[in-house]
Amino acid sequence: VDMDLHAIAEYSALHAKPSGLVLQYGTAGFRTKAEHLDHVMFRMGLLAVLRSKQTKSTIGVMVTASHNPEEDNGVKLVDPLGEMLAPSWEEHATCLANAEEQDMPRVLMDISVKAAVNLQQDAFVVIGRDTRPSSEKLSQSVIDGVTVLEGQFHDYGLVTTPQLHYMVYCRNTSGQYGEATVKGYYQKLSKAFMELTKQALCSEDEYRSLKVDCANGIGALKLKEMEHYISQGLSVQLFNDGTKGKLNHLCGADFVKSHQKPPQGMEMKSNERCCSFDGDADRIVYYYLDVDGHFHLIDGDKIATLISSFLKELLLEIGESLNIGVVQTAYANGSSTRYLEEVMKVPVCCTKTGVKHLHHKAQEFDIGVYFEANGHGTVLFSKAAETKIRQLAKELEDEKRKAAAKMLENVIDLFNQTAGDAISDMLVIEAILTLKDLTIQQWDALYTDLPNRQLKVKVADRQVISTTDAERRVVTPSGLQEAINDLVKKYKLSRAFVRPSGTEDIVRVYAEADSQ
Repeated sequence: VDMDLHAIAEYSALHAKPSGLVLQYGTAGFRTKAEHLDHVMFRMGLLAVLRSKQTKSTIGVMVTASHNPEEDNGVKLVDPLGEMLAPSWEEHATCLANAEEQDMPRVLMDISVKAAVNLQQDAFVVIGRDTRPSSEKLSQSVIDGVTVLEGQFHDYGLVTTPQLHYMVYCRNTSGQYGEATVKGYYQKLSKAFMELTKQALCSEDEYRSLKVDCANGIGALKLKEMEHYISQGLSVQLFNDGTKGKLNHLCGADFVKSHQKPPQGMEMKSNERCCSFDGDADRIVYYYLDVDGHFHLIDGDKIATLISSFLKELLLEIGESLNIGVVQTAYANGSSTRYLEEVMKVPVCCTKTGVKHLHHKAQEFDIGVYFEANGHGTVLFSKAAETKIRQLAKELEDEKRKAAAKMLENVIDLFNQTAGDAISDMLVIEAILTLKDLTIQQWDALYTDLPNRQLKVKVADRQVISTTDAERRVVTPSGLQEAINDLVKKYKLSRAFVRPSGTEDIVRVYAEADSQ
C-alpha cells in the first residue's frame, strides 16, 4: 500500500497554502496569525501520522500559541514519551509546511522515504487545543490530515499543553504512568499532593488559599475541574478565568514577569500569595504586595531554589547518595546561583538559552531541576533514581527516612515528567510552603536579587557576534569581550554578557551588579 497521493492532493486543496508564506518550526512549534495556519494544521496531521508509524507509538498534536495574543495560533507535535519533537522531524515539519501546494504530496513522500517509515504500520494521534476562538476549526484541519492518511485519532478537545503531554506518555507506557484521561491526570496529581501535604504539622484552622490569575485561558477551565480533588489541602481563587477578558491581555505569567506588576482584574491585599499561569498553563510565576504596597515577583530562579533546597533536604534525610543539580541559563540572577552553591551546596550548571538545552542537561543528574526565569520548568528524575526512591519508600524501616522517601515519591508523581506544567508546579510549591511553614515573604527573602538590566540593540547582522561558554563569553568580533571585561572589573558582584537573538536581528545585553 502506497500513500494515495491523488486523495491527499484533493484533500489538501481544501486547505490550500497561501503562496509565498514561509514558517519555521521552532521550540514552540509553528506560531503566527491564526488565519494563515489552516494548511499547516492539515499538514501537521499528515506528519503526525508518519511520525506515529515510524515510532510505532501514539503522537500528540497540540493547537495553541501559549502566551501570544488571542489572534495568533500555533501547533506543536509531541513525541512518544511526552517530549518535544526530535530535531530531524522539526526539519521535516518545516519542509512540509512550506511546500507549495502542487509539490506537497511529493515532499510528504520524500519524508516517508528519508525517515524509513513503514506505511503498513498503524498510526494513532491524539489532539488537544486551547481556548482561542480559532482553535476548534484549526484542530479539525489536523483531524482532516490524520484521516486522509487513515490514521486513528482521539480528540481530547480543550486541554492544557501539559495535559496533552501527559496523555501521550500514558498511552505509550500502557497506562503504567497513569490513566490517559483528564480525570486520570487530576487523580494522579491530587493523590500525590494530598499525601505530601498530610505530613504537615499545620493546624487545621490555618486554611490555605491562593489567588490564581489564569490569563483568561485554558488553565481556568482545568483548575475549576480540579478544584474539588484538592480542596482538602488548598483553596484556589480564580481570576481572569476567561468569562469576560481576552486571552493573555494585561494578564498571565508573561505580562506579570515583563511588566513587573499585578495582572488586571486581581484584587490583592498585602502579603497574600498570588500566582499567574500563561495562556496554555505550562509556566507559572508567583508574586505578592508587601505592607507598603510594593510589588514583589518570585520568578523561575526562586521557584527552582525553593524546590531544589527541599529535595536536597529530603535526600540528606534519607542518606542516599543520589545527586541533584540545578540547570540555569546566563540570565539567572547571580544571587540565586550563589545561594544554591554556597548556602544549599547544590551544584549549578549553565547552558545555552532554550528549553531543549536545559532539559538535556537536567537529564545528566539523578534529579535535575530547571526553571527559566519566565516560570517554565520542571524536575526530572532519572529512571534509576525513581526506581531507587520507590524501593526505599517501601523498604526503609526507620520512620523518618521512610517518610522522606515517601515524600520524594510524591514529588515524582506530581511532576509531569515530560514538560513544564503550571498546575504541577503550583501544587509542589504549595506543598513545600505548607511543609516548611513558610510565608511568601520568607520564601522571597531566601536571597535578594542583584539589580540587573536587560536591553535589546537592533543591529544590521546579528551573525557578526558569536559566543561560547553557554553564551556567557563573546568569541567574535575580537576585542568586544575584553571591553566587557574591563567594564565589569570596576564593579562589585558584577557580570555582563551579550548574545545574538535566535530569531531576529537584535543583540540582547544583560548586566548585573551590587547596585542599580
